[in-house]
Amino acid sequence: MPAGVRPVARSGAPSVSGARENRWPDGRAGCRRHASGPPPGLNGPSSVARPERGSRVDPTLQVHEPDQPSGGVVVLLLDEDGTVLQCPSAAFGLTGRTASELRGRPFTELVPDPDRQPGRRGGPGEMQQLRTVLLHRDGTEVPVDAAMVPLPDGCPARHVVCLSPAPTDDKPRHPAKDRALLRAMFEQNHFGLVVHGTDLGIERGTLNSCLPGGFVTDRPPPGARLSDAVLDEDAAAIEEQLRRVLETGEPVIDWEQSARPRRNPGEERMLSMSVFRLHDGHGRALGVAAVYTDVTTEHAARRRLRLLQAAAERLGQNLDVTGNAEELAEILVPSFADLVSVDLSDSVFEGQETGAFVPGTRLRRIAVASADGRWPAEIDQLGDVVRAREQESFNLREGTSLRVEDLESWRDELDPDEERRRLLFPDGATSAMFVPLHARGAVLGVMGLWRRGERARFAEDDVSLIEEIASRAALSLENARRYTTELRTVEMLQRSLLPPAGVDLSAAETAGTYIPASTAAGMGGSWYDVIPLSSARVAFVIGDVVGHGLGATATMGRLRTAVQTLADLDMAPEELLTHLDDLVIRLGSTEPQPGNGGVLGTTCLYCVYDPVTGRCSMASAGHPPPLLTCPGGPTHYADLKPGPALGSGGMPFEPLDLHLTPGGVLAFYTNKLVVHGGRPAGAEESGGGREGAESGEDRERAESGGGRAGDAPEEPDGCGEQPLRPLVEGVATAVERGGSPAEIGRAALDQVLTEVPADDVALLVARVRALDEGSTAAWRFTDDPAVVSEARELVINQLTTWGLDQLTFTTELIVSELITNAIRYAGAPIGLRLIKDRTLICEVSDPSQTQPHLRRARLTDEGGRGLFLIAQLAHRWGSRYTHSGKTIWTEQPLNGVPEVPLDLF
Repeated sequence: MPAGVRPVARSGAPSVSGARENRWPDGRAGCRRHASGPPPGLNGPSSVARPERGSRVDPTLQVHEPDQPSGGVVVLLLDEDGTVLQCPSAAFGLTGRTASELRGRPFTELVPDPDRQPGRRGGPGEMQQLRTVLLHRDGTEVPVDAAMVPLPDGCPARHVVCLSPAPTDDKPRHPAKDRALLRAMFEQNHFGLVVHGTDLGIERGTLNSCLPGGFVTDRPPPGARLSDAVLDEDAAAIEEQLRRVLETGEPVIDWEQSARPRRNPGEERMLSMSVFRLHDGHGRALGVAAVYTDVTTEHAARRRLRLLQAAAERLGQNLDVTGNAEELAEILVPSFADLVSVDLSDSVFEGQETGAFVPGTRLRRIAVASADGRWPAEIDQLGDVVRAREQESFNLREGTSLRVEDLESWRDELDPDEERRRLLFPDGATSAMFVPLHARGAVLGVMGLWRRGERARFAEDDVSLIEEIASRAALSLENARRYTTELRTVEMLQRSLLPPAGVDLSAAETAGTYIPASTAAGMGGSWYDVIPLSSARVAFVIGDVVGHGLGATATMGRLRTAVQTLADLDMAPEELLTHLDDLVIRLGSTEPQPGNGGVLGTTCLYCVYDPVTGRCSMASAGHPPPLLTCPGGPTHYADLKPGPALGSGGMPFEPLDLHLTPGGVLAFYTNKLVVHGGRPAGAEESGGGREGAESGEDRERAESGGGRAGDAPEEPDGCGEQPLRPLVEGVATAVERGGSPAEIGRAALDQVLTEVPADDVALLVARVRALDEGSTAAWRFTDDPAVVSEARELVINQLTTWGLDQLTFTTELIVSELITNAIRYAGAPIGLRLIKDRTLICEVSDPSQTQPHLRRARLTDEGGRGLFLIAQLAHRWGSRYTHSGKTIWTEQPLNGVPEVPLDLF
C-alpha cells in the first residue's frame, strides 16, 4: 500500500509519502510531502491540480474530476467529521455512485462494518492502511485497499483517503508489465530519463534525445557526469537542483535550465527537468531520478513572445523620436543582442518626408545600448554621422534585413577601410544583423545588432523576430516624426478625408472632385463618398458642413465615418438619415459654442443603387437632388424632396425610388456649386426621365422628376436662388460625348467655374451598371425541411454552370445552415439568391424580423453554431431588413479554394 499522498507534476495523479508541518514564505502553515515513489495504480489520468512550471509541489490538494469515470484509484478528501468534501468521477467505478452523490455523505456509509473502517486518529503524516470493503450501490461488497493520512492544521481538509481495488492475492499484480514499463522508459528516445547516484554521477539512462551529441555513445557510460556533456556552468546549476532533491526529498517539477552542449557551446539548448528521490525499503536515499525534456523550441517561442509584448507595451508610449529609439535599444539588450545601435535619417528629426535610401545616405546615431553598459570605443559613437556603403545599403533599400552569421569571414571579404570598420565591426563581435526601420514605404534608418563571445549566432528565426519588432519600432518613429511635423495645409487634410477620386465597382464607375476655396480658410466641410454595400450594391453620399477651417473638416470627418458605420447596417436611406439626425442633435448639444464648423445645419444626401434589380433609392437632409441622365434621354434633376438639414429633428425624410437604366449617369453636387450656374437645362426639352422609369408608380415618379415637353420644372429645394443651367449643360454635353465619369466631372466644372470658387465645392459623378442576368439565380421555397436538400442540389448545379466548383462545399454548408434556420425560426416563404460578382454572394430571405447574433456555443448546447460556422466559412457576412422580413447574406472570394477550419468539426 502507498505511504502518503503528494501531487505529481505531469500526470497529476496522487502519490504517497509522509507529510510534515512546514511554513511557506508568507508565514502560513501548510504541509509538504517527501517523495517516496508513487503507489501502484496512481500513474493514471490526472486527478490532482498540476503544479506551476518550475515550482515545487504545492501542499494544497485539489481533486478534479476526470472526463470519464474509471475503476482505478480514488482519492477522497474528508473533513473532521468524516464527511466527503471532494472526490473524482472515478469513484463511480468502486461505489456505483457519482461524485455529486458522494459529496456530503459520511464516509462510514461506504464502509458499514465498524471493525473495518480506517480510524481518524494520529498526527499529521501518520498513515493508516488496511484491507476493507466498500458497499456498492447495488448491494455488493467491493474489496479495496485503503490508506488514510491525517493532514496538519492549515490544510483545506482534515484527512486524505486513497482507495484502490484490492488484488485477489498478495502477489504483485503485473510483474511482467512493470518490467516492460521500466525497460520501455529507458529505451525510448522522446525524453531523457537518468538515474543519478548519491554522488550525482550518471548510473543509468539516456540523454541523447534532449542533448544530441552530448555523449559519444547513445547512452552515458557508467560514472559519467553532466559536465561531460554540457558546459560546467550549466552542469553546476543542474546538479544543484539534483543535490537539493537528494537532501530534502522534495521533488522538482518542470524546472527549466540552460544546457549548452560542450561539443557546441554556441548552440542554445534549454532543458526542462523533473526530479524525485529514490530510496530503499528502509527509507535510505539511493540517488535521484531525473526526466529531462528538450524545451528549446518552447523556450525560444516564449522569449519571442516576451520581446514582442515588451515592444508592444513600451514602443510608441511617447511621440519623441529619440525616446522611441532609446526604448527600442533597451528592449533588445541584453535579451536579444549584446550591442544595439539605432541610426536615423536627418529628415526624421526635421519632420520631412524621407527620401530614397541610397549608398552614402546621411544617418545619425541617436541611440545605443550595450550589455555591459559600455559602448565600444572602436565603432561609431552616439551622435556620430554614419554612411552606409553599396553592399550594406542594397538590402536596406529593398526593405530586407542583412544577417551576417560569421562576422570575421565577412570582414575579410569587404574592403577593410577605417570608415567601414567603425560602422560594422566592434571588437569581439561574432555575428551581426542590420535591419531597416521601414514604415509606410520609406526607410527611416537602420538598426544594428551584434552578439559577442560564446553566445549563439544570429539564425534565420531571429530575422523574422527582429523584423517584426523593427516594424513596430519604425511605426512608432514614423508617428513621432509626423507629430513633430507642422500641420499639413488644410487642403491636404481635406483631401485625405475623402475617398479615392475614382472608384470602379461592379455596380458603378465613379469619379469625385473636390476643389478648395480661394479664401484664406482654404477648405470647408464638403465631402462625398462611395460605399460598397452587401449584395453588389453601392451607396453614394454627398454632404456639406457649415463653415470653414479645421473645425468644419473635423466635423466632416466624424459625419463621414458615422455614415459609413450606419451604411454597414444596411439601412434604408430615410432610416439612415434619421439616425444621422439623432447623432447630429446629440453632438450639437455637446458643442461648447455653436459656430463655424459646427455640426448643426449639415446637409447630406444618401443614395443606394442595386445593380441586380436596377432599383435606386435616395433621401436627402437639406441637400439638393442629383442630376440624372438616362441613355438617349435629357439631363434633369431627380424629383426628390429634401427634408430639413441635420440637427433639426422631428421631421421625416421622404425617400425617392427610381429604376435606372444601365449606363445612366447620376451627378451629386454641393449647394455651393450651383450658385455659379443658370437655368436648368432640359426645361424646354421633352422625354425627361421616361427611359429610366419602369411601369407603375416608379415610372410616374421618375417621369415627374424628368419633366415633360414644354414644361419648365421648378428649382429643386435646397438649391438656393441661383438656377442649375450651367451645371446641367456641362453634364449633358459630356454625357452625349460618351465621356467617362471623370471627364463628365471635369466638363461640368469647366462649364460652371470660371475661376477658383470662394467656397469649397464637391462633385461626384457615377455611371451605373447592371449585372448580367446570367450572373444571378433565385429560388423560393416552402418551410418543408425537405427543401434543404433541394436547395443544395440547385446550388451545386448553378455553381457548376458558373465554373465555381471549388466553392461548392462551403456554399452547400452556408445554404444548408441558413435555410435550416429560416425553416426552424421564421417559416415560409424562404428565398435563396446567388450572385456571381467579384465575389460569390449568397442570400437567404425569410419573413422574420429577428436580428441574428453570432455567438460561440458551449459544448453542452445542441444548437447555436450555425452563424459561427458561416462566419468561419465566408469572407464577409451580414443581414439587412426588408419590408417583408430580413435577408442574411454572405460573400466568398471567387479565386482559390476556401480554407475550412478543422476545429469547426
